[in-house]
Amino acid sequence: MDLVIRTEKAVIDGEVRAAAVAVADGVIRGIGLIGDFSGQESIRLPPSTVLLPGFVDTHVHINEPGTDWEGFATATAAAAAAGITTLVDMPLDSDPVTTTVDALERKRQAAHGKCAVDVAFWGGVVPDNLDMLADLAASGVRGFKCFLADSGNPNFPHLTAEEFRRAAARVAAMDAVLLVHAESHHVIEASPPPRGRSYASFLSSRPDASEEDAVTLVIDTARHTGARVHIVHVSSARVLPMLAEAKRSGVRITGETCPHYLTFAAENILDGATQFAACPPIRDADNRDLLWQGIADGTLDMIVSDHSPCAPSMKADGDFGRVFGGISSLEVGPRAVWTRATKRGFGLAQLCRWMAETPAALAGLDDRGRIAVGQRADFCVFDPDVEQTVGTLRHRHAVTPYDGAALRGSVAQTWVAGRLVYDRVGQPA
Repeated sequence: MDLVIRTEKAVIDGEVRAAAVAVADGVIRGIGLIGDFSGQESIRLPPSTVLLPGFVDTHVHINEPGTDWEGFATATAAAAAAGITTLVDMPLDSDPVTTTVDALERKRQAAHGKCAVDVAFWGGVVPDNLDMLADLAASGVRGFKCFLADSGNPNFPHLTAEEFRRAAARVAAMDAVLLVHAESHHVIEASPPPRGRSYASFLSSRPDASEEDAVTLVIDTARHTGARVHIVHVSSARVLPMLAEAKRSGVRITGETCPHYLTFAAENILDGATQFAACPPIRDADNRDLLWQGIADGTLDMIVSDHSPCAPSMKADGDFGRVFGGISSLEVGPRAVWTRATKRGFGLAQLCRWMAETPAALAGLDDRGRIAVGQRADFCVFDPDVEQTVGTLRHRHAVTPYDGAALRGSVAQTWVAGRLVYDRVGQPA
């Protein structure tokens, strides 16, 4: 063995218990009682900490190459500080967008030598590349992402209903997964556009009906094509009964929500506070409670960041009519969820399922997301009871709605494939 980690508390098989975890060649080779594997080089974790599997975030916009919004070095440093050991990068808002094999290779070249944690990639689906999806799959993307509403990027146009059905059939034939930004283009087009400093104006511009209409199309399409589909960033609780019924009827569908939808509420967002603008939007507190219920009962499968940063100038003037709709949150996501989860009676095993195990399964990363023999030795050493105020973050740009928030939990160490990448004093190892 290269290393044995001894801990009084580890999340293993859905329970918190004492354990010794033995690692060799970056893989977990044995799990025993805390005193097992004697004679091996070992470290003993402080009793206040818990050994968790490394978190997996499958919804991250790194935006490199081609922009100064975020980069692989800063994004993966922020991830390591959050206990996140794997990111899956979205195909939007880099230049070029990841809709061709050439663009994918340029992404990989941009990432080479810069990453503190593991990074994988989604491929994009746009009207003009439906015949290229098999080539992208063969080149190693983990699945595909499309929009049913204007993405905000003219290089990444949304799919019409007919184009979406064709894309889903292609993805089904490959037995891949199709991630869907499920807001309806025509509902948004018919809604009043946001204007000025009013958050209420921004909220009404992307109503619940937009998500309901789009999710209806996704469910019907998945039912008729057999495609495996995944709804990204569910914001409206009105779609939860639809998702639950689709699952019961055998549709291959999963869904995610995000820390900001589980943390904030529309009635508390001040006019001009454009750092809270996201697409789809943060809705009211009653809706937030229903999203938590959807997570608790399994209607929603996972929680991921949708870390979607931009240049600070695109958030700075307080005008919701011109703001970029995206929230920067990668470094704080697990702590933000844990802060709210503990108040609702959830434990660390559930946090690990929502933010490690199920996201890893979505991306087909079967070698991570759990502490088990044969899994990659990705760990987050977490102190669950420390409270910290959000200050300077490692994202490239500082604008975030979490600025100054008091969050529970602290990451002491992060390990990727048995290698320490983040230490307990908050600096890269």
